[in-house]
Amino acid sequence: MHHFGNPRFELIRHDVVEPILLEVDQIYHLACPASPVHYKYNPVKTIKTNVMGTLNMLGLAKRIGARFLLTSTSEVYGDPLEHPQKETYWGNVNPIGVRSCYDEGKRTAETLTMDYHRGADVEVRIARIFNTYGPRMCIDDGRVVSNFVAQAIRKQPLTVYGDGKQTRSFQYVSDLVDGLVALMEGEHVGPFNLGNPGEFTMLELAEVVKETIDSSATIEFKPNTADDPHKRKPDISRAKEMLNWEPKISLREGLPLMVSDFQNRILNEDEGKGQK
Repeated sequence: MHHFGNPRFELIRHDVVEPILLEVDQIYHLACPASPVHYKYNPVKTIKTNVMGTLNMLGLAKRIGARFLLTSTSEVYGDPLEHPQKETYWGNVNPIGVRSCYDEGKRTAETLTMDYHRGADVEVRIARIFNTYGPRMCIDDGRVVSNFVAQAIRKQPLTVYGDGKQTRSFQYVSDLVDGLVALMEGEHVGPFNLGNPGEFTMLELAEVVKETIDSSATIEFKPNTADDPHKRKPDISRAKEMLNWEPKISLREGLPLMVSDFQNRILNEDEGKGQK
């Protein structure tokens, strides 16, 4: 919204599952729900977005000669048997599970991207994004950082699924944006892992959130969700070497920036309708 008054900015509301014709030089193809709560809500729509949406955007790139960047995901590695994950790893993915619409959808999007590159000479770039957090995220998107932050601000227990020993690595959103721009402007196709190699168990993350927001917050354990990967940690040596990129903002630096944004929004939300 802060760009609405900028004459060089135009917002078009459009579903990428339907074709569209635009005149552009570069396409950053980010369209797809990326949190399990959202992509499991309508799994068929999720896979359509990944497959038909990517086909439409690649077709557009081919017609107008634009450079195309696909935002893929660490989920293409599934529940990895290799740690940390390198781009050469082919993954360990369940093709018939509740997360498959997203995991296999993104894997197919990568396939389409490479086929257009090889077969139609489209200039392409592939980023595999690992967990990212920051201000302006959807408050109830079901991702672990937004869950913990919103719960701590609302004085609710922090929900940990399973034993809390599963790991994730969290990158701050501005680091990711720098990485995507470096990839788009660079000369390498990829794929490139874009993530922060700092690895935290869910219990460690809960402790950092407690330190940042409310040290008296409690933790509530719930049964784990299906196909939840046990470990996630990017090997980013390829991006370091070829894109000259690495994340700069640690979780302890980035989290307070997200927290202040969430506090403002949750407080406003509570004032509007009484305490939740």
